[in-house]
Amino acid sequence: MKKSTKELILEVSLKLFSTNGYKATTVRDIAKIVGITQSGLYNHFRNKEDILDTLINTLMESAVVKLFENRDIEDIAESGKSFLFSIATTFKLISFDKKNEALSKLLMQELYKNSKIRYTYSQFFYQNNVKKLSDVFSIMIQKEKIRDNDPIMLANEFFAPLFFYQMQVHLLKIDGKPTSSLVTMFEKHVDYFWNNIKIS
Repeated sequence: MKKSTKELILEVSLKLFSTNGYKATTVRDIAKIVGITQSGLYNHFRNKEDILDTLINTLMESAVVKLFENRDIEDIAESGKSFLFSIATTFKLISFDKKNEALSKLLMQELYKNSKIRYTYSQFFYQNNVKKLSDVFSIMIQKEKIRDNDPIMLANEFFAPLFFYQMQVHLLKIDGKPTSSLVTMFEKHVDYFWNNIKIS
């Protein structure tokens, strides 16, 4: 199916922003690669910032943002380790996805410069997930499925390595190095984590 001009603008912009940086990329650069005039680009986006905002909004469709969507906290708590595996698998799959890789590169470059990106990343990728998983761990503790501990600390301890492994995959790919050593780390993390919190 042929992509619309707007889709092409976003695709080219993402590639240029993630490769050259947002500041270094001009509207002229984007329009030239898309094969349209600058005025033609302005028929779809007000300016370069509007393009960036649209790309950031696509992050809200990320599987990481939707980990707990349409899931009942009680049901998740009953599933125990299997749900943790599903989270880790989600992180692994998007780590090797090209579009997600480009979005992550863009995020990392702009986190220190753009308050909107900082808020989106911190709130929707991390804090919301930590809060929801801490609620799950609270129920597991009450039902004596896992050891008594600080649920928020547990949620942070679970998520932090996944974000680290994801970043390592991206860094290795940037340098053209093999990522095979990290392929199993996501699942190994779940095993290690669960063995340290479960009640035998």
